[in-house]
Amino acid sequence: VQLEESGGGLVQAEGSLRLSCVVSGTTFGLLDMGWFRQAPGLEREFVAHVTRSGSTIYAADSEKGRFTISRDNAKNTVYLQVNSLKPEDTAVYYCAARHLSVRPASSSLTYDYWGQGTQVTVSS
Repeated sequence: VQLEESGGGLVQAEGSLRLSCVVSGTTFGLLDMGWFRQAPGLEREFVAHVTRSGSTIYAADSEKGRFTISRDNAKNTVYLQVNSLKPEDTAVYYCAARHLSVRPASSSLTYDYWGQGTQVTVSS
């Protein structure tokens, strides 16, 4: 199973980005998907999750308006739209996938597969 992220880059504060993650090597429609991020010197943190049926979970209600996770099963792709970017959003963003699980979606330990990450840098 391979996950490949794209869409990161350098963006000014208040800008927007759409990150993509293409999954290959398995049946995408059977996977729940998540996005995590890791800033320098910090632990990897949960951003958002989407189930195989399209239900979503976000790290915090306050971020729900800035982050939007979605999936296109026909394209084997999960997206993370990020608006109103802030310098503190600077991090490597990782896509993750897992098979059916009842374990917390916010825990990185519950995911089976990971991408290599895409760097997002927000300048002030």
